[in-house]
Order: sequence, then C-alpha cells, then structure tokens
Amino acid sequence: MKDKMTPLERAKAYNQGKEIDRLPCVPIVGNTAARVIGAKVCELRGNGQLLAKAHVAAYRLFGYDNIRIFTDLYTLAEAMGAKLTVPADETAYLQTPALKDESEIDSLVPVNPHKDSSLPQFLEATKCTLDAVGSEVPVTGALTCPFTTASFLMGTEKLARMTLQKPEAVHKLCEVSLQSALNYAKAIIDEGAAPSLTDPMSSGTVISRKHFQIFSYPYLKKLIDYIHSRGKSVTLHICGRTSHIWDLMADAGADCISIDNEASLTEAKEKVGSRVRLMGNVRPSEVMLDGTVDDVKKAVEQCISQAADSPKGLVVASGCSLPTETPFANIHAMMDAVRAKGGI
Repeated sequence: MKDKMTPLERAKAYNQGKEIDRLPCVPIVGNTAARVIGAKVCELRGNGQLLAKAHVAAYRLFGYDNIRIFTDLYTLAEAMGAKLTVPADETAYLQTPALKDESEIDSLVPVNPHKDSSLPQFLEATKCTLDAVGSEVPVTGALTCPFTTASFLMGTEKLARMTLQKPEAVHKLCEVSLQSALNYAKAIIDEGAAPSLTDPMSSGTVISRKHFQIFSYPYLKKLIDYIHSRGKSVTLHICGRTSHIWDLMADAGADCISIDNEASLTEAKEKVGSRVRLMGNVRPSEVMLDGTVDDVKKAVEQCISQAADSPKGLVVASGCSLPTETPFANIHAMMDAVRAKGGI
C-alpha cells in the first residue's frame, strides 16, 4: 500500500482537523537505521553524513512520519565529561559518570554544540537529513532532558541519594544540565529541525511523583518553554511507568506525550487525551523484535481501537526506540497496518 500524502501534508491536515489518508505512524527507528545501509552502529556515531544517510534511507524504505536523529542518550553527558563504551555494533552505554562527587559540580561547563564531542556530527546529520527530505517529512534531533543528563553526570545511584541528602547539589547539577540542553536545542532549531525530548530517568520506575515535581519538572518546563518560544512543538517521551505524572507532563507544556508500552493508551486518553496528543505504544521487544507480522498487525489495531478517538489525536508508534535487530518485515507490517485503517 502506498501513501497519498507526505508526512508534512498529513501532519498539517491532522492538526487542522481535515481528512487524512491514514493516521501518523512512527516506529521509533534508532540504530536499526544502520542495518538499512549495511553499516555498523559504531560507524554512525561520529559521522554526521553517514548517520544522515542511514536515517534518510530508513525513512525512504518504510515511509514513517518523523525522522529522529539518534544513536544513544549520552550525547550531552559525554560532551560534559562522561565516558562511554561504544561497542562495535551495538548502542553505546555509560561507562563512567563525569563526576566523582558533588564537590566537582562547579567544574562543569555547559556544552557548545558546535564544538564539543560528537554534537557537531549530530548537527551535521540533522542538516544533511533536512537537505535530503526536509521538504516532505519532519526532522527532529533527540535531546536528553536535564534530570536524565544529571543522572549520567553523577551516576544514578549517587543522584538518588543526593535527592534525599543534598537536594541543593542536585538542583545545581540540573541547572547546568538545563543550560546544555538549551544550547543544544537552540542549535537543532537553528538548523531547521525540532528537538525530540527523552527523559528516561524521570520515570516512575526511578523517581516518585514528588521528586519529579521537585527535581525534574522545573527544568523540563523551562526547556519546553524555550522550544515553544522558537515556534516548535514538543514530543516528550519518558520510559516506563508514567501514568502518575501524565498531568505534569502536560503542565510542563508537552504537545504530544509518547506513551511507553508499560502504560495504557485507554487510560492516557481518559486522563490527558483532551490536553495532549498521544503517541504509542506497540511493544518494541516482545512484538516488534520477537513477534510475527500478525502479532504486529494485531498490536497496531489494538492501539488504534484504544485511542484513535482521543480528542487531541493519536500517533501510532512503538512504545520506545526499536531494538537494533528489529526485522524490516515487522516495521513494514506496522506501517501497512496503519495504512489499512485509513484516516479512521
């Protein structure tokens, strides 16, 4: 099945309440893009042109509704001194936080996205992608939010203890992380794209609602306010259990909330569907990676039945980034299942 509208045409019509050919659909393709061009994951991280080539090729192959320039969550933390392990053909992960203890927080300097670490390569990838397909599909740059970056700078366990024992130090860490996020957000927007926010350490799996309100929300809101001031809308993804903070995610200004597969789209529709667009939430591992084509189609149909009538709309999507080895057939199946349902 072929689309009758480009993603930009579809998004504009959907936002205006006009007829669309199908619902927007975003299987959140991360490092699976490397597989589309036969590259190793590690080759994408420091090569903006190759990263762009991979994401453009993946978009052209599958036809989804948003390109997200992404390899891992650690770009800002790395640029501020964190050390990563970069496997030859898997997603990078945190090796050593930037700081040993809170006495070193004052040594941190907000990032310069045009000079520091791999950030210039991500900006180059953004520019190259926009040049190639920006006239037909939205292009976003993955941006890690302040509280999550703070956890990568200090270490998750240490930061958790500090929220109880040294809250002012946590605020200092979040403030410098916010400044880095603002700098990178500006650079992404200056290129012509929009930041796509991800904040996994603000999950209810990690912190309570109270601590979210104290240590994450204020910095998240400032970041979203800035993005809005530049004329861009915001999609916010927080992993894991989030139903207890959906109202706060909306209060922070998110225009679209990406719902993890651990949550219910029906519940999200009832609680905040009148305030924000919902995005989600086919299981990335159990269904997209390990399931059959029929499993994918059934999961997509379930998402649509649960939330296609949500007042602010629905973007059918995976509940989080797809595993690198997700079969192409399953990504095609997701897109085709949405196409089969039409504009609903």
